[in-house]
Amino acid sequence: MQEKQYTLEDLKSIVATLRSPNGCPWDREQTHESLKPCLIEEAYEVLEGIDQSVETGDDENLCEELGDLLLQVLLHTQIAEEENRFSFQDVVQGISEKLIRRHPHVFGTKKADTSEESLKNWEEIKKKEKENRPIKGELASVPKAFPALLRAQKVQKKAKKEYGYQYSLTDSIDLLKSNLDKLKNENMEHPSEAVKEEIEQVLFETTNISSFFKENAEISLTNAVEKFINKHEGVKVSYTREKDEK
Repeated sequence: MQEKQYTLEDLKSIVATLRSPNGCPWDREQTHESLKPCLIEEAYEVLEGIDQSVETGDDENLCEELGDLLLQVLLHTQIAEEENRFSFQDVVQGISEKLIRRHPHVFGTKKADTSEESLKNWEEIKKKEKENRPIKGELASVPKAFPALLRAQKVQKKAKKEYGYQYSLTDSIDLLKSNLDKLKNENMEHPSEAVKEEIEQVLFETTNISSFFKENAEISLTNAVEKFINKHEGVKVSYTREKDEK
């Protein structure tokens, strides 16, 4: 007998039932705030699914993890609907309008023959959209919830573009060396008050250096950790290389 083929509307109904008075106690208790850790975990599990798919060619885990991530979207929209704040349709409408608006070279008459031109269009339109919003600095607009390495790299990228942050590769390496020398002279048993700032600067400049080589610092550190595990435990691991997305 053929299994029932569920639709997006079916899934929305299932989530609404889980949140209903006769639904699941755990699902009923959730709020936007309480679901934040779940959303982060599911996003990272999707990344793991991508790595597994690339390494093995098996997409089953990736498909499942994308479903779990979609569930998080539907839970948040269901909560919002119950509070009469916005609906799933509002989310669909918003992202559809944004994609059309920010791709005039696809849905309009503007030209973009390369990915660089496409990204330039995207950023120009994005900046114009924010002109009438409450004033917030370009650097402060990078979400604090981002992983620290990812946020640092995005802040550095915006600083170079918006504020003329002109550190060269040599400048960054020299500053990194300077702080490493200071750390080398620290007494580990009785470190100075400056040690925290020295470590912060080492991490920040290492992230900056990765940008000069167009490497994603977050992915690079993930790969380094996996290599370390493989070296000490003999675990077979896969590595990924990704560039910044829109």
